[in-house]
Amino acid sequence: MASSSSSSPSPCYYSNSPCAACKFLRRKCLPGCTFAPYFPPEEPTKFANVHKIFGASNVSKLLNEISPHQREDAVNSLAYEAEARIKDPVYGCVGSISVLQRQVLKLQKELEATNADLMRYACDGSLAGVLGTGSGSRVSDGSSSASFDQGSGCFVRFSSSNP
Repeated sequence: MASSSSSSPSPCYYSNSPCAACKFLRRKCLPGCTFAPYFPPEEPTKFANVHKIFGASNVSKLLNEISPHQREDAVNSLAYEAEARIKDPVYGCVGSISVLQRQVLKLQKELEATNADLMRYACDGSLAGVLGTGSGSRVSDGSSSASFDQGSGCFVRFSSSNP
Protein backbone atom coordinates (compact mmCIF):
# COMPACT_ATOMS: atom_id res chain seq x y z
CA MET A 1 0.00 0.00 0.00
CA ALA A 2 2.35 2.74 1.21
CA SER A 3 5.83 2.67 -0.15
CA SER A 4 8.86 4.46 1.14
CA SER A 5 11.00 6.08 -1.50
CA SER A 6 14.65 7.00 -1.23
CA SER A 7 14.19 10.32 -3.04
CA SER A 8 12.12 13.15 -1.65
CA PRO A 9 8.53 13.31 -2.87
CA SER A 10 7.87 15.69 -5.74
CA PRO A 11 5.57 18.68 -5.16
CA CYS A 12 2.29 18.91 -7.06
CA TYR A 13 3.37 21.81 -9.29
CA TYR A 14 5.61 19.43 -11.24
CA SER A 15 2.61 17.40 -12.37
CA ASN A 16 -0.34 18.49 -14.47
CA SER A 17 -3.00 17.23 -12.09
CA PRO A 18 -3.66 18.26 -8.50
CA CYS A 19 -2.65 16.01 -5.64
CA ALA A 20 -5.16 13.47 -4.35
CA ALA A 21 -5.99 15.65 -1.34
CA CYS A 22 -6.75 18.79 -3.34
CA LYS A 23 -8.72 16.79 -5.88
CA PHE A 24 -10.75 15.12 -3.11
CA LEU A 25 -11.34 18.43 -1.32
CA ARG A 26 -12.10 20.14 -4.68
CA ARG A 27 -9.64 22.94 -4.25
CA LYS A 28 -6.76 24.31 -6.29
CA CYS A 29 -3.43 22.59 -5.59
CA LEU A 30 -0.98 25.41 -4.90
CA PRO A 31 2.82 25.06 -5.16
CA GLY A 32 3.24 24.95 -1.35
CA CYS A 33 0.53 22.32 -0.82
CA THR A 34 1.21 20.38 2.39
CA PHE A 35 -0.43 17.22 1.07
CA ALA A 36 1.06 17.08 -2.45
CA PRO A 37 4.33 15.31 -1.65
CA TYR A 38 2.56 12.54 0.26
CA PHE A 39 -0.75 12.06 -1.57
CA PRO A 40 0.02 11.77 -5.30
CA PRO A 41 -2.85 11.95 -7.80
CA GLU A 42 -2.40 8.23 -8.58
CA GLU A 43 -3.44 7.25 -5.02
CA PRO A 44 -6.84 8.87 -4.39
CA THR A 45 -8.05 6.22 -1.94
CA LYS A 46 -5.02 6.78 0.29
CA PHE A 47 -6.12 10.33 1.04
CA ALA A 48 -9.83 9.45 1.09
CA ASN A 49 -9.22 6.87 3.84
CA VAL A 50 -6.98 9.19 5.87
CA HIS A 51 -9.51 12.03 5.54
CA LYS A 52 -12.42 9.79 6.52
CA ILE A 53 -10.72 8.59 9.71
CA PHE A 54 -8.58 11.56 10.81
CA GLY A 55 -9.87 14.58 8.88
CA ALA A 56 -7.89 16.75 6.48
CA SER A 57 -7.51 19.56 9.00
CA ASN A 58 -6.03 17.28 11.67
CA VAL A 59 -3.64 15.70 9.17
CA SER A 60 -2.55 19.14 7.96
CA LYS A 61 -1.89 20.27 11.55
CA LEU A 62 0.07 17.09 12.25
CA LEU A 63 2.21 17.47 9.14
CA ASN A 64 2.98 21.10 9.96
CA GLU A 65 3.97 20.24 13.55
CA ILE A 66 6.53 17.55 12.71
CA SER A 67 9.85 17.91 10.95
CA PRO A 68 9.90 17.45 7.16
CA HIS A 69 12.02 14.28 7.29
CA GLN A 70 9.37 12.59 9.49
CA ARG A 71 6.36 13.50 7.38
CA GLU A 72 6.51 10.66 4.87
CA ASP A 73 6.65 8.06 7.64
CA ALA A 74 3.82 9.81 9.48
CA VAL A 75 1.61 9.83 6.37
CA ASN A 76 2.38 6.16 5.67
CA SER A 77 1.49 5.32 9.26
CA LEU A 78 -1.75 7.32 9.09
CA ALA A 79 -2.66 5.64 5.80
CA TYR A 80 -2.03 2.18 7.28
CA GLU A 81 -4.01 2.94 10.42
CA ALA A 82 -6.87 4.47 8.43
CA GLU A 83 -7.11 1.44 6.15
CA ALA A 84 -7.04 -0.90 9.14
CA ARG A 85 -9.75 1.16 10.89
CA ILE A 86 -11.94 1.03 7.79
CA LYS A 87 -11.53 -2.75 7.56
CA ASP A 88 -12.09 -3.23 11.31
CA PRO A 89 -13.95 -0.24 12.79
CA VAL A 90 -13.79 -1.57 16.35
CA TYR A 91 -10.16 -2.62 16.74
CA GLY A 92 -8.36 -1.13 13.73
CA CYS A 93 -4.69 -2.08 13.49
CA VAL A 94 -4.71 -3.24 17.13
CA GLY A 95 -6.90 -6.15 16.02
CA SER A 96 -4.31 -7.16 13.42
CA ILE A 97 -1.53 -6.87 15.99
CA SER A 98 -3.49 -9.03 18.44
CA VAL A 99 -4.09 -11.71 15.81
CA LEU A 100 -0.39 -11.76 14.93
CA GLN A 101 0.65 -11.94 18.60
CA ARG A 102 -1.67 -14.94 19.15
CA GLN A 103 -0.21 -16.57 16.04
CA VAL A 104 3.34 -16.04 17.35
CA LEU A 105 2.41 -17.59 20.72
CA LYS A 106 0.78 -20.57 19.00
CA LEU A 107 3.83 -21.11 16.79
CA GLN A 108 6.20 -20.79 19.78
CA LYS A 109 4.24 -23.50 21.63
CA GLU A 110 4.27 -25.67 18.52
CA LEU A 111 8.03 -25.17 18.20
CA GLU A 112 8.56 -26.12 21.86
CA ALA A 113 6.46 -29.27 21.40
CA THR A 114 8.33 -30.18 18.22
CA ASN A 115 11.70 -29.63 19.92
CA ALA A 116 10.56 -31.81 22.84
CA ASP A 117 9.50 -34.55 20.41
CA LEU A 118 12.82 -34.24 18.61
CA MET A 119 14.76 -34.58 21.87
CA ARG A 120 12.61 -37.55 22.91
CA TYR A 121 13.27 -39.31 19.59
CA ALA A 122 16.96 -38.38 19.62
CA CYS A 123 17.33 -39.68 23.17
CA ASP A 124 15.43 -42.90 22.45
CA GLY A 125 17.50 -46.03 23.11
CA SER A 126 16.87 -47.28 19.58
CA LEU A 127 19.11 -44.52 18.25
CA ALA A 128 22.07 -45.52 20.40
CA GLY A 129 23.95 -46.93 17.43
CA VAL A 130 23.46 -43.74 15.46
CA LEU A 131 24.54 -41.48 18.31
CA GLY A 132 27.61 -43.52 19.18
CA THR A 133 28.82 -44.51 22.60
CA GLY A 134 29.03 -40.95 23.83
CA SER A 135 31.88 -38.95 25.21
CA GLY A 136 30.68 -38.22 28.72
CA SER A 137 30.28 -40.10 31.98
CA ARG A 138 29.28 -43.77 32.03
CA VAL A 139 26.80 -45.23 34.54
CA SER A 140 26.29 -48.94 35.19
CA ASP A 141 23.92 -50.91 37.41
CA GLY A 142 25.33 -54.37 36.58
CA SER A 143 22.80 -55.50 33.98
CA SER A 144 22.91 -52.43 31.74
CA SER A 145 24.89 -49.26 31.40
CA ALA A 146 24.29 -45.79 30.04
CA SER A 147 26.58 -43.18 28.67
CA PHE A 148 25.83 -39.46 28.54
CA ASP A 149 26.37 -38.11 25.05
CA GLN A 150 27.37 -34.46 25.45
CA GLY A 151 26.71 -33.72 21.79
CA SER A 152 23.02 -34.64 21.96
CA GLY A 153 22.47 -34.11 25.67
CA CYS A 154 21.00 -37.64 25.96
CA PHE A 155 21.73 -40.72 27.99
CA VAL A 156 22.34 -43.64 25.66
CA ARG A 157 21.48 -47.05 27.18
CA PHE A 158 23.39 -50.25 26.48
CA SER A 159 22.50 -53.79 27.50
CA SER A 160 24.95 -55.90 29.50
CA SER A 161 26.16 -57.57 26.28
CA ASN A 162 27.63 -54.23 25.03
CA PRO A 163 31.17 -53.36 26.22
